[in-house]
Amino acid sequence: MRMSLRVLVDTGMHVLLHIPFSFHPLVSFLVTVFFSCYYFYRRNLPREKKKAKTTMISTTGRFVRKGAGAPSTGHTSAKQQLAKKSLAEQLEDALQARDFAKATTMVDFFKAAGLTMGDLPLNPWLGYAAAHMGDIAKATEVYRELISQEGSDPANYVFLGICLLLSGMYKEAEEAALRYPAGGAAEGLRNRLLFLVAQKLQDEDKLMEYHQKLQNTVEDQLALAAAQYARNQFQEAIDVYKRILLQTKEYLALHVYVAMCYYKMDYYEVSLDVLNTYLGTYPNSAVALNLKACNLYRLYNGNTAEREIKALIDLYRTTYNMESDIVKHNLVVFRGGEDALQVLPPLISVGLPEARLNLVIYHLRHDQTSEAYELLKDMEPLTPQEYILKAVVLAQVGQQLDSEEFLKMSREFFHFIGSSQSECDTIPGRQCMGSYFFLIRDFGSVMTYLNSIKPYFHKDDVFLYLFGIASAATGNYGDAETSLAAVKGEKLKNELSYSSWYVRACILNKHAKRAWDLYLKMETRESIVILRLIANDCYRTGNFYYAAKAFDVLARLEENTEYMEGKRGACIGVFQQVYANEETADALFDVMKMMESSVEQYRQSDAAVSQEFERILQLMRDWVKEVKLKRK
Repeated sequence: MRMSLRVLVDTGMHVLLHIPFSFHPLVSFLVTVFFSCYYFYRRNLPREKKKAKTTMISTTGRFVRKGAGAPSTGHTSAKQQLAKKSLAEQLEDALQARDFAKATTMVDFFKAAGLTMGDLPLNPWLGYAAAHMGDIAKATEVYRELISQEGSDPANYVFLGICLLLSGMYKEAEEAALRYPAGGAAEGLRNRLLFLVAQKLQDEDKLMEYHQKLQNTVEDQLALAAAQYARNQFQEAIDVYKRILLQTKEYLALHVYVAMCYYKMDYYEVSLDVLNTYLGTYPNSAVALNLKACNLYRLYNGNTAEREIKALIDLYRTTYNMESDIVKHNLVVFRGGEDALQVLPPLISVGLPEARLNLVIYHLRHDQTSEAYELLKDMEPLTPQEYILKAVVLAQVGQQLDSEEFLKMSREFFHFIGSSQSECDTIPGRQCMGSYFFLIRDFGSVMTYLNSIKPYFHKDDVFLYLFGIASAATGNYGDAETSLAAVKGEKLKNELSYSSWYVRACILNKHAKRAWDLYLKMETRESIVILRLIANDCYRTGNFYYAAKAFDVLARLEENTEYMEGKRGACIGVFQQVYANEETADALFDVMKMMESSVEQYRQSDAAVSQEFERILQLMRDWVKEVKLKRK
């Protein structure tokens, strides 16, 4: 019987990827970098001369007016207050309120109309606001324009590099950063950018070079934590964030970073608790709301997550007048893959790696292995999720093509992740090791890993199926039958490998009738395979009655010497068991009818065989008459 190579890792979106969308501190950190780097940059920008008070940007990115008193409690209307404010003050208010869409619209309008906002330079503020709004394409365009102008501040190369990094253009980001002269005011920012680019490009030599230049500043420590996060060193990243929080309580956004790390470590309830600290102050944070929805998805289901993310959808539509790619992506995941073919392909082109992975999962769920392989064949896996998914696809393709090369690569990927220090004690890591041993048919080791994660998957069809196969392969047919019988999904139950193993488990567990009943329900061409399995396994284990029934059907379908001899031997076996009071009288009468049909079947084609069946049948009749045996 052919062994199924279905691997242990569930290719459902909710298990394989572990997150509907990867929240990466790198992005959040770089947004923070925009705030901090503009502190040194904006100090040298010309301000409106009539402003008496100085405005600066704090290290947290919030605008603070020196010497500003408490807000007025008079009855001046909002319109009157607005009329008294200069354009620069109105822009500052929008940025202070984190209304980057408004700020971008204001500056963009004045730029397009050829107007000025006092002495404020438009392009630097437009790039700043657009980047913080999430419109990286516009910010990139603005910084390219700034760089093209004579006398442009060299720091614009660094800002452009940040935008390119956020766009996934790592080589271009590195080239832009290197055009900034060393020793300038933006040297620290440049080093952080190059450090993160090196991490993305997996250039260990450059990573160490820029790592050694990091200082014990908040910004540099955030860059270090971002790199640790990207390397799946989540506890180390948490330690950095908590250390900064102990020093400076005002960095509330770091609670979101900590929550991201706990989420990646599968501590969803802890992640929610930490996240609520930030949401209590900033209930409309897009990143925090999205992370909360993903936690709820893990803890409960897609419907719960979708209800939570509706607030985020409204936020994007009202504040930014746009739809977020992240939201569109996550809705596909929360809805179990609905609209995946319409939504995910465009997101792949804009650089969301999770969109590609989830589209692969969608194809696997719909048995579209070739489409899944096409999406991954040129992808060099970097993350554990990418390694796992590529291993799953290679295993599927390898089985279909009977390709040892593909199966070998699949085994290597599973073993690499399952034995890695960061994943070996995680559920996915143990699934990977189970899959590795499954593919090399070491079922004793498979059972070791399956038993270690069984409490988490006792209702999962794929797990039950594989646990049943591994149990049967190790001779534990009782557990095999119980596990396979618990599978609910019709798609899985219709697989030949499932039917074959369930039939064998039933027969070897002395429940041959259940195996026969399964065959009777089958309406596929593969039922002949199950019939042969029942005939041979029942004969070998002494279940001669069902062996006779199976060989009887096979012999009538095809005149084959093996089937004829099997039927004859099984019928004699039933006779012996009835004689020894080990089988019912009804079984013998059924067998006698089968013998009668064989006498007639072979009368013309093989008279000798017909006569032999008739001789055995007569012996049965004589004994039945002698002992006065009757049906019960």
